[in-house]
Formats: sequence, C-alpha cells, structure tokens
Amino acid sequence: MPWPAVLLPLAADVPDTPASVKEAQESVTEAASFIEQNWATWLSIGLRILLIVVIAAVIRSAVRKALTKLINRMNSSAEAVEGTALGGLLVNAERRRQRSEAIGSVLRSVASFLILGTAALMVLAALKIDLAPLLASAGVAGVAIGFGARNLVTDFLSGVFMIMEDQYGVGDKIDAGVASGEVIEVGLRVTKLRGDNGEIWYVRNGEIKRIGNLSQGWATASVAVQVKPTENLARIREVVQQVADSMAKESPWDERLWGPVEVLGLDEVLLASMTVKVSAKTMPGKQFAVERELRWRIKEAFDTAGIRIIGGAPAADEEEGAPADPTASVAAPSALANPISPQSLATAPIPPPAGPRITK
Repeated sequence: MPWPAVLLPLAADVPDTPASVKEAQESVTEAASFIEQNWATWLSIGLRILLIVVIAAVIRSAVRKALTKLINRMNSSAEAVEGTALGGLLVNAERRRQRSEAIGSVLRSVASFLILGTAALMVLAALKIDLAPLLASAGVAGVAIGFGARNLVTDFLSGVFMIMEDQYGVGDKIDAGVASGEVIEVGLRVTKLRGDNGEIWYVRNGEIKRIGNLSQGWATASVAVQVKPTENLARIREVVQQVADSMAKESPWDERLWGPVEVLGLDEVLLASMTVKVSAKTMPGKQFAVERELRWRIKEAFDTAGIRIIGGAPAADEEEGAPADPTASVAAPSALANPISPQSLATAPIPPPAGPRITK
C-alpha cells in the first residue's frame, strides 16, 4: 500500500548524524587540546594567587597580633604605675588606655590597608591585567574624594597627630578655643568635653587651632589680699608664713602643694588700701582648691591677729572715734535765698505791660 505524499519525510528534514557527531568530536578535541596547552599556565597562576593570599593573610595576622601585644603592654604598664603615688599624680589609666587603643586602631587599619592593597595589586598583576588605567582612575577618585571630604580628612589627620603627640587626654582640663572643659572622650574625629556647668561639647579635631592644657606639668595658685595701708608688713608676712607651714603639713594639701607658699610682696599700694600677693606651685588642676583654702585660712589668721582686711567690719577705735562734724549734715546755702542775686532776679515773674492790651 503506498503512503501518502504528505506523510513521507523530506530529505532536508532527515538529520545528518555523521556530520553532527563529527563536529562534536572536533569541539571536544579542540577543548581538550586548549586545556592541555594551558593547564600548566592556569595552575601556575592559581598557585601564585593562592600563595599571595596566604602570605598576605599571614603577614596581616602577625602584624595585628604584634600591635595588639604592644597595646596590651602599654596598658599593663599604665595599670602598674597607677597604684603608686607617682601614678596618682601623673598618670591617668583611662587616658593611657584610650590613647593606646586609638593608636593601635590606627596602626592596625593602616597595616591592613597596605598589606591587603598590595596583595590585591599583585593578584591583578598575576592575572595579566593592566594596572595603569586602574591606578590612574584610583588617583583621580582619591583626589575627588579628598576635595569633597576635606573636612573629614582634616579632622581625622588632626586627631591622629593629636593622639600621637599626646597633646591632651581623658581627665585633662583644656581650653580648645571654641570650648573649654574636662576631656571625657578622645576620638580620631571628635573630642568630647564636659563644661564647667555640666554641658557636653563635641569639638571636631580639625576646628581646634590652639590648645591650652591646664592639667599638664604644674599650676600656680595666686591669692591677693587687700589690707589697710597702716598694717605692719613684717607682721603680715609672719602670719601668712604660719598659715603656709600649717597647711603644707596637713592632708590632702601636702600632696597638692608642689612648692612653698611664697609672699611675693606688695602688688598694689593705694591711698586707702594695699594688696599683698601670695603664690604657690600646685598639682595641675588643683590650683583653684588651693586658692580657696588659702583665702579661708588667711582670713581666719588675720582676724585672730587683728589685721584688718579691706571690706571687713570696722575696728573698735574707728567706731568710737571723734564725733562727726555737726555741719556735715547741713546743706549749702542756696543762691535763691538772696532776693537780689542774679539767680533770684532771673526767676522773678515778668511784669505786665503798662499800655492797653489789644484783643480781637
């Protein structure tokens, strides 16, 4: 029985099986040949990249551990000194800890950036990638970011140098120009201050143009006492010296006073008073407490010794002195009391005209 013509397959629709198999065999052969020719190169590149990554990771870990050990050693030395008398005067453990941690963080970040950045460039070079356009683009991008974020970069660099140079730290009382107070936190970008009234100031490190540290080295307590010009200066010096000797032997003033209390002499001489200046070298930051205590003790000593201070109660001889002038309460005679004086004539009423007054 003959098949219909529509059911017979066309010659074009019959796949050429031998040709397809031949092409597949050729493709596989070419791929195998390509792999056979380049597998050594690929393996060399892969091993090189793996070696670069492993060496970079090892170096980074070793550097970070070394920096961490250095920071821990700095903190342990600060804690060891803190328990001594010298540590209580010169060393603030929290300040040393924050400073060492900030320096360690900066050093770890810089080390990681340099190591990983170098490793990344070496990997790209191993992959036969041209680094010149990449470095040029990175340079242009860095310049653009530097101009756009110049304030942030300024704050960061100022914070780094401030910490490195140990200009101030936690617990110091500073005058930063834009604000003043006690430092409670030091950062790479912002310094936090506690003001005298309890307020907290956040000062960007880049805005600090000058710093006055009131807690480094030593401070000076100055007291000015105004007395009568008739007082005996030798007696005043003797009384002040007795106050200074007794204060220097009592706690806690024996630690806060770092030098003898000195009577500098007369600071000012006026008609009704004279000013005696007293000064002492003190522990940094304790000069105001020493000044208040000195004023208190000098006032009590002067009252006991009978030395009169300007502004105090008048003495007994001043209260019982000569009677007051009785004419002091009488007012001066007025020029208007004399009717012929120019003042009285000027205030006399104007007489009316003698002639008839014309009115409408």
